[in-house]
Amino acid sequence: MDSETVKKEETFHDGWAESINIDEVMVDEFFESPLAPENRYILEKLGDITGKSVLELGAGAGEASVYFAKKGALVTATDLSGGMLGVVGRLAEKHGVAVKTARCSADALPFADNSFDVVYAGNLLHHVDIKGALLEARRVLKDGGTFVSWDPLAHNPLINVYRKIATKVRTSDEHPIKMKELKIFKSVFGKDGVSFHTAWYHTNLIFLKMFLIERVDPNKERYWKRIYTHRELYEKTYKRLEKIDNAFLKVFPFFKRFCWNIVIVCGKGEKNDG
Repeated sequence: MDSETVKKEETFHDGWAESINIDEVMVDEFFESPLAPENRYILEKLGDITGKSVLELGAGAGEASVYFAKKGALVTATDLSGGMLGVVGRLAEKHGVAVKTARCSADALPFADNSFDVVYAGNLLHHVDIKGALLEARRVLKDGGTFVSWDPLAHNPLINVYRKIATKVRTSDEHPIKMKELKIFKSVFGKDGVSFHTAWYHTNLIFLKMFLIERVDPNKERYWKRIYTHRELYEKTYKRLEKIDNAFLKVFPFFKRFCWNIVIVCGKGEKNDG
């Protein structure tokens, strides 16, 4: 990223960090809640991470880093924002785990080649240069290691309306992932080393309900966070809609592009090295 974009992202996230109450940060829910389909899928793909070295890119408040550490991984959290890394440290202390931190950009990692078993990037790639971050992730992965990411997709017109409204909780340089950008992942990890999963199609009706019925201001409350803090309001509806999604998207895979989020899993192995 250019220096102006880096500064803008750093300032935005430092400001966000100042507003975070550690006692309100949900760690286990971020991965295990029925309302967290992205990370539930990632856990399924990663399997047991006990003793594995895990690098998180763009750690934010540290939910993922702390969760992985609680599961027995050796975790390093990175972020552009020193404020966010401070939050990560306090969150790790609260949960009684150790998490190393490093302030850096995702496309310029201060780690040696072949250092980590897993590189995790949650809600990050749409903020950075995708290819630059992927090249660095692959470089620091051990042979046989796994890169996992999840990010918003760019194609749903209703979500794009939300993005135009929710200007105060987003940075201006964000670029949601386009399906055609999967070719970037394949160019870095190899065609056979990349798979993807999408989440939130009919389930997006929950966010429409937040806006039209509950009248939740998207500039005052982050919708993705509300699904965890008010889980009791949405869980039953989500489970019903998720069953519809699973059946519908299996029959009509074209509509996966209109989901809210995409999970991308990349493996570094001999067959896709080179």
